[in-house]
Amino acid sequence: MSLICNRSRLTSSLIKRLKYQIAIVSNHRSFTTSEGHRPAIVNKRSLDILHDPWFNKGTAFSMTERDRLDLRGLLPPNVMTTEQQINRFMADLRRLEKQTKDGPSDPNALAKWRILNRLHDRNETMYYKVLIANIAEYAPIVYTPTVGLVCQNYSGLYRRPRGMYFSADDRGEMMSMVYNWPADQVDMIVVTDGSRILGLGDLGIQGIGIAIGKLDLYVAAAGINPQRVLPVMIDVGTNNEKLLKDPLYLGLQENRLDGEDYLAVIDEFMEAVYTRWPNVIVQFEDFQTKWAFKLLQRYRHNYRMFNDDVQGTAGVAIAGLLGAVRAQGRPMIDFPKQKIVVAGAGSAGVGVLNAARKTMARMLGNNESAYESARSQFWVVDAKGLITEEREDIDPEVRPFAWRANEINRQGLKEGASLAEVVRQVKPDVLLGLSAVGGLFSREVLEAFKGSTSTKPAIFAMSNPTKNAECTPEEAFSIVGDHIIYASGSPFQNVDLGNGKTGHVNQGNNMYLFPGIGLGTLLSGSEIVSDGMLQAAAERLAGYMTEEEVLNGVIYPSTSRIRDITKEVAAAVVKEALEEDLAEGYRGMDVRELQKLNEEELLEYVENNMWNPEYPTLVYK
Repeated sequence: MSLICNRSRLTSSLIKRLKYQIAIVSNHRSFTTSEGHRPAIVNKRSLDILHDPWFNKGTAFSMTERDRLDLRGLLPPNVMTTEQQINRFMADLRRLEKQTKDGPSDPNALAKWRILNRLHDRNETMYYKVLIANIAEYAPIVYTPTVGLVCQNYSGLYRRPRGMYFSADDRGEMMSMVYNWPADQVDMIVVTDGSRILGLGDLGIQGIGIAIGKLDLYVAAAGINPQRVLPVMIDVGTNNEKLLKDPLYLGLQENRLDGEDYLAVIDEFMEAVYTRWPNVIVQFEDFQTKWAFKLLQRYRHNYRMFNDDVQGTAGVAIAGLLGAVRAQGRPMIDFPKQKIVVAGAGSAGVGVLNAARKTMARMLGNNESAYESARSQFWVVDAKGLITEEREDIDPEVRPFAWRANEINRQGLKEGASLAEVVRQVKPDVLLGLSAVGGLFSREVLEAFKGSTSTKPAIFAMSNPTKNAECTPEEAFSIVGDHIIYASGSPFQNVDLGNGKTGHVNQGNNMYLFPGIGLGTLLSGSEIVSDGMLQAAAERLAGYMTEEEVLNGVIYPSTSRIRDITKEVAAAVVKEALEEDLAEGYRGMDVRELQKLNEEELLEYVENNMWNPEYPTLVYK
């Protein structure tokens, strides 16, 4: 077996060297590859082309293509530009978005989702062109918060296949099942088991909506080719009593698998997808806390995978926390001095805690005493109150942050102290919410936070969807004051503070990081997604804002700049992969060529490998 592996590596290495030599001889830099501009070979014509969303151009087919593909007479005679097509669609959307409601209980956002989904079903290129051009407006429709509503209603919204479903009933068959997917190359998979969708709980098979939404952002923000993405649902049952009794539910109506039976299903899935697509990147999404960390540790050292709830959320939070330090007019190196109260000890909360502690420790010297010193900057509060070592059955992942009784008593606190008590006594610089409990930052808590010793205290109400936010920006600014930094997980409008002042709402959305992490991993050819690569992504996001912006309370950029942000983050990930000697190159770009790129060339390399929604020339064969 080792001989075969060695031969395979030699062959791969030889091919890379040959491509490298060819690039030199032709004097053509291999990183100028541009996604989406190659002619596409199709083996269908006529109505079959018009019914294929990957290749359909609608009224934009040129007359020569209409002749070549037997389309003449099947379309109106006027050939339209993509701009004209988009104008027609947008006019229809504005007119229809209210009319497509299924009654008064159907929000306008869901109506928009329905219309966009219909466009996606018939013309993928135009769908992504519309999405990219209007990303600030439509990201909240295809992703959070609307995607939560979509998942809750997915059994009724389902119309056509998008993605793959692996169920407990498919055990022993997954290795052959993966070959049912038509794409020979898949770069990105987002997988969920539906057990903890946003803050909505167990939604079973309906959770595939979150995988679809995330991959839409991979395409729109990172330029991952839409023909190389795959949303996946692993259906191991559901413990949602409503779904178990619903005759229209599309998933397995049995209780969730657990223990070794559950692990066996996930193991089989991972083995199957990596057998067919050895270089695919798998993002785990919305797995319950019980499994999120176990699966991450089980696979991260052997596969190109990461968990966005644990690592992506942590990265975005770290970027925001570093931005909050900058907003105080202090350098980011002062981060280890920040006192942080964290509300929530689930997968997202623990992920942020671990990442923040590592960041502080690295700034303090990255040794054992630095880690111990960093630990004392956090106070973790869950549904039972402040977590100390006196807590029974404490989660092993949370234990490192549990205060010792003698230490906490000196602060006038004890095991189980309420959030308001902790905030009152600690006077923190940051109040960080990852609890999924809407309104947790009550008036009492916010009044207590007014005692913060920071010149610009920060409130991070990060739970999704909108109804789960720990407090609204209006509540935060009106109770604590207009000198605060406010960030949320879901979108809110800025607050008019009067006298020409604005209370800026910073949306700490994972979409700032996960597309860049995925793209950077892909373009570096890294075998794994390392902690260093994740840290580099977070620090690049933290440094993206100008000094003037952060001093005005703006610590996250506008989502309208998402492709540029993603390009910067991806470049930082590639650079870190090179420094850690993890990179193996991508396509014709040998790792030695990657190492020669300066900052500007690295950004160019990333940008030129981002897919753009342009209609390709279709050639029939």
